[in-house]
Amino acid sequence: MKTICSYVLVLTFLSACGQPTAQPLSKQEPDSLASAPHEQPALSPEEFHHYSIYAAHFFDSLLKRNFNGEVLVAKNGEIVYERYAGTKYIGNKNSPVVDEHTALHLASVSKTFTAMAVLKLWEDGKLSIEEDITKYLPGFPYQGITIKMLLSQRSGLHNYVHYVPTPRGWNRKDFFTNGDLLQYIITHKNEVRGAQPGRHFEYCNTNYALLALIIEKASGEAYPQYLSKTFFEPLQMKDTYVFDLSKLPTATMSYKANRRQYPMEYLDAVYGDKNVYSTARDLLKWDEALRSGNLFTQAVLDSAYMPYSFEKPGKRNYGLGWRMLLIPNGKKLVYHNGWWHGNRAAFVRLLNENATIIALSNNDCARVYASKKLSNLFGDYRQGNETFDELDNEQSGMRGEPKFKK
Repeated sequence: MKTICSYVLVLTFLSACGQPTAQPLSKQEPDSLASAPHEQPALSPEEFHHYSIYAAHFFDSLLKRNFNGEVLVAKNGEIVYERYAGTKYIGNKNSPVVDEHTALHLASVSKTFTAMAVLKLWEDGKLSIEEDITKYLPGFPYQGITIKMLLSQRSGLHNYVHYVPTPRGWNRKDFFTNGDLLQYIITHKNEVRGAQPGRHFEYCNTNYALLALIIEKASGEAYPQYLSKTFFEPLQMKDTYVFDLSKLPTATMSYKANRRQYPMEYLDAVYGDKNVYSTARDLLKWDEALRSGNLFTQAVLDSAYMPYSFEKPGKRNYGLGWRMLLIPNGKKLVYHNGWWHGNRAAFVRLLNENATIIALSNNDCARVYASKKLSNLFGDYRQGNETFDELDNEQSGMRGEPKFKK
């Protein structure tokens, strides 16, 4: 009886939202990479019911209060659970509600697009990830840092969000750009270099801001245009874009837990490490495209998901733009979190089970990071250990990232 009542509650909630929850992504546009053939077995009614009920119980408990954002769970391309909560402009009684077209700031989940853009250029022969970055960044003052070291967070550079706000730093009334960051590194080379290149892992947003400049140099296009042409448009990700100041009037803002808006600040114009805006449904398209085999060769994907960060065996690791958990039973959970101001995101991909868990919030709801605990619904990702519990409060790295080096 309890299960039946729960099922009725789930159906009532979904009906109230007006959202069809169990449908594969559109297959009607033959020129779309998102619609390229990628056969996955359809879920039986029993399977769909099981996943839907479990996901509803999980997220209704996890996000039962103070959540403004989007949640989506999919298995074999079918959306088994979907939830939208709150309004686009918190505190504005005339604000539209958050729905499947509301693009939220992905924060460090943006790194997955930056990394895969670099790997697409590599696959197309326009760069080599083993090249020294001085080839693409004129005036860069250090030798021995490769593109691969930037991708795998092993460059030895310090995080710009910590050293730019210095007494002799940038005028905070002006917006800082990727080009400004490169010039700052050139001018202040003695304060931004940390460890020797390739020596150890340290999560650093500078790496991905520089990768955006390398994408522009190698492709001959601005970073936003290259991502749009290469990924967003072919994959029919119609609600996804790279933020710039011209989009400020319509972009969804970021809020504190007390519903006060975060003001724009001088670092908000840097992209590559952040500043991709997207929706849960568009991220599912991104996930499906990466699985399909039509966007990248398997060799490139294997490189992206290979662990590079540890000096000794461990559970947590980093690939080329992707975090991962190496479970003791041999499973690998690929994901990325995001945090910038009040924007928090979790993008969890279970490659073996063809399952995806996505949670996005713009009101500083840190509980979205616990979304990865739902992975155990689809496979044995816990094995009686603390792997998930120790990551409940893990941040994305924009500020205050736990540094798991050794």
